[in-house]
Amino acid sequence: QVRVVESGGGLVQAGESLRLSCAASGIIFSINSMGWYRQAPGKQREFVARITSGGTTNYVGSVKGRFTISRDGAKNTQYLQMNNLKPEDTANYYCTADALGTTYWGQGTQVVVSS
Repeated sequence: QVRVVESGGGLVQAGESLRLSCAASGIIFSINSMGWYRQAPGKQREFVARITSGGTTNYVGSVKGRFTISRDGAKNTQYLQMNNLKPEDTANYYCTADALGTTYWGQGTQVVVSS
């Protein structure tokens, strides 16, 4: 059974930082990429960041320069370092792992940024 589990969310003040973690387990094939989406109440789900197996990254423009996605050598764990958080970053953050044409989703972790 494939599991994708996020952690690290919480309540912070604007300008502070959080680091989200995501671990994918039970995947016996290679992971092509891992990433993050977020969804605020009443809003559409939004792409946030992605990192490929080769280390290439991309981000939604609103988080560039503030968020950094990384991946460990085993390629089954990823991190999202979020600096200078803003109230508009408040959302439920979902981790994804892509392998062999299938996308696996975590259950989400909440990030709340107060002004």
